[in-house]
Amino acid sequence: MDFEIISQITAVETIAVNNGIREIARLRKIYGQSRWWRKRKGIATVRFKDGMVKVAEIHWYEATGIGKQEFKIKYIVG
Repeated sequence: MDFEIISQITAVETIAVNNGIREIARLRKIYGQSRWWRKRKGIATVRFKDGMVKVAEIHWYEATGIGKQEFKIKYIVG
């Protein structure tokens, strides 16, 4: 990860669930079986490696019993 999340993630929404996620087979292979995989998005303040702090929309995968995985920044909000 080239950034660190330094605030709570707000405005969390679910984008896709289980078979609606294109990479569901890869997620299950790497992190294990879970009944409910979800792709989610939200807004958070992030700090980049160079020290710059920005508000960004973040996407990640989440599963019951496994937790949040593979955070990525979709775009900078502010």
